[in-house]
Amino acid sequence: MRLLFVHHVVEDRGSAQDMYHYAKAARELGHEVLLYGAAPNGSAYDWSRQAEGADAAIFIFEWTARLQHGDEFDLARLVARVPRRRRVVLDCDGRYNMAIAVDGDQNHPDEQSARRWVQTCDALADKVCQPTLHPLRANVRPFFFHGYDPAWEVGFTPGPKDFAMCYVGNNWFRWKPLRRVLAALEPIRGEIGRIALVGHGWDSPPPWANPSVPPDAYEHDAGYLARLGIETLPPVPFNEVVTYMSRGLSNPVVYRPLFDHLRLVTCRTFETPAAGTIPLFTQDPGFVEEIYGPAGLELVLPTEEPVEKLRNVLRHPRRYIEAVMEIRARLASGHSYRHRLKELLEIVEA
Repeated sequence: MRLLFVHHVVEDRGSAQDMYHYAKAARELGHEVLLYGAAPNGSAYDWSRQAEGADAAIFIFEWTARLQHGDEFDLARLVARVPRRRRVVLDCDGRYNMAIAVDGDQNHPDEQSARRWVQTCDALADKVCQPTLHPLRANVRPFFFHGYDPAWEVGFTPGPKDFAMCYVGNNWFRWKPLRRVLAALEPIRGEIGRIALVGHGWDSPPPWANPSVPPDAYEHDAGYLARLGIETLPPVPFNEVVTYMSRGLSNPVVYRPLFDHLRLVTCRTFETPAAGTIPLFTQDPGFVEEIYGPAGLELVLPTEEPVEKLRNVLRHPRRYIEAVMEIRARLASGHSYRHRLKELLEIVEA
């Protein structure tokens, strides 16, 4: 089967990793996955503007529905040449819902915007999926989309790390959840080594900041980071994320408040356990167990007495390696990209 993925992909954020691995899994299984558009110079992906012969079009909506390397005519060609029953919308941001606001985070500025978005998705496809097991709308199909590749796995080696803790990812509504992690670190800051935030928007507004974006999206506090001696470093491309996370003894897993509310998974849900680091999950324990199994509960940063948990992880990381290995085995068996692609093909055929 030949699948066209329609997505505004950027190689240092979002689902860039997933795009690459879906294409790889497709080749291994005798299928083809292409990104729709004209290939930019130096891209790691396979691109095509040929809608003819496509068996399905997969519209991946993540922060925008705008075509990256095309225009309205390209969208018209896709709709005209791929039957509606062979089109799928993947709503990665939980926007195919009523307007929801959680702790300064939001999927739409108002109900009118929410209705327009839902109407757009309904006009494109019969099948709408979200990466959650608990969609709010009855017609939404659960489909995690993001996956896990055992080849990412980095071994745990003795010896010091570059960082006691690092977080690899851009700041997009993530300051408040990360701020809670840093607050728990404050009492033991003098006991541990370097801490790094890798990505845009942590000590200054990101390049995409503009008046149309809510201020909460890129909230930050450069003075607070400076007082704690937190280093801010530039983003890395998708194929360096797991390697960079492995430079940290521990890595917090933080989501946007909206994503926590909707129980959405992200690419980082699956990348962090593969790194040679101890993940620290900040989500609800029920969600963590649902995704990672009982072993995941060993790595939850509790809301009560989080300082002691952090101290134990940073002083005795080897105690937690067994839990990480159990999580890896679970993800490898049930969340590989081959598994994901087969699920997607079933959705297309349904």
